[in-house]
Amino acid sequence: MTASPDNGTTRRTVLAAGMAAVVGLGLTACGSRPSEKAAAPSSKPMVVGISLPLTGDFSQPGGEAKRGYEVWANQVNKAGGLLGRQVQLKIVDDASSQDTVVTDYTKMITQDKVDLLLGTFSSLLNYPASAVAEKNKMVFVEPAGGAPKMFDRGFKNLFFAQPATAPHQADVFVDWVKSLPADQRPKTAAYPTQDDPFAAPVIESMQKQLEGLGVKTVFTSTYPADTTNFQSIASQMAGKKPDLIAQGAVFEDGVGLVRSLKQLDYSPKIMFQTSAPSNAGQYSSGVGVGNTEGVFYTVSWHQDAKTPKNEEFVAGYKAAYENADPAEDAADAYAAAEVLQAAVTGVGALDQAKIRDWLHANTVQTILGPLSWTATGEPKGKFLLAQWQSGKAQVVAPAEAATSQTVVNPKPDWK
Repeated sequence: MTASPDNGTTRRTVLAAGMAAVVGLGLTACGSRPSEKAAAPSSKPMVVGISLPLTGDFSQPGGEAKRGYEVWANQVNKAGGLLGRQVQLKIVDDASSQDTVVTDYTKMITQDKVDLLLGTFSSLLNYPASAVAEKNKMVFVEPAGGAPKMFDRGFKNLFFAQPATAPHQADVFVDWVKSLPADQRPKTAAYPTQDDPFAAPVIESMQKQLEGLGVKTVFTSTYPADTTNFQSIASQMAGKKPDLIAQGAVFEDGVGLVRSLKQLDYSPKIMFQTSAPSNAGQYSSGVGVGNTEGVFYTVSWHQDAKTPKNEEFVAGYKAAYENADPAEDAADAYAAAEVLQAAVTGVGALDQAKIRDWLHANTVQTILGPLSWTATGEPKGKFLLAQWQSGKAQVVAPAEAATSQTVVNPKPDWK
């Protein structure tokens, strides 16, 4: 998916601290805010409030999310707006801080009186942010926040706009391992993961499932979010010689581990990382040309997907940002906005309760594919299995979404 002002302390705070921050501010439902707002003149913009980590630990994906939201708003406005009104994004920087994100959303709701909300980036930040929205009875569509604890609070206004939650992100990779002949499956595996509420559950789920298939665990490690030196972890893994290394990586830690493994000249037969490889050219530049080859990751979106409006999104992104390729985080933000747009259009009014109920009752077609939700806002779909091949990210499973009919296995040695 970048050092924070508090040197990573905020990011390592347990999710429960996010709720504590909300309770500590004494937030209550905003009784003076009606669920249905009077129709505004068409000349008045429709303001969408968003807090994003534009600085701090999550600044890289936060900046991409901002781009995704902006592409959506530009396209909606060119098409006539939302309910006949031009969309205005009110984006503020939460600096990757739980306390700041709570303050941001509280102010946007109670003082700025924004019309709609869209979520921030990461489970760590969306956990307290969604609590603010829930207490104020506003719909909260988030582009990135699939940790299990997001959905065990009984919230009615929360919707995660990705295909599945973190524990299910590993399923498609495990399915691929199952499909291999027994003599080609990994025999041993190592599982290093960042102490991150999204990355860790992915790796925990994968480890449990692969152990059930007979893959022996030879190494596990959970490292702090501000870890920058991976020599010790890489050295310990190299000593175990695992067939598979599956890392719960956000971005810089994924790059750091590959660099350390390369320095030790240890290359596993199979390499899987969460999130980090999806950061397009930034990942390739970070690990070095040729060192992406064969690396697996699971992803919510692909640039060449034949989903509705995906071609328009990619073209709009390239036109706005110097012909750069969109990152997954930008696509996820765009999809979150698509979800909110579909519900508002379906209801035909800014009635938060009706928007919420519409989303619970309907499937929304997005650039990620169709999205639908359980009563707690957990999505019902599956991720895509992607792999870097010849310098480009390809989808290799499921078959109906594949952009490449081949799989690189085993992974070639580092360059």
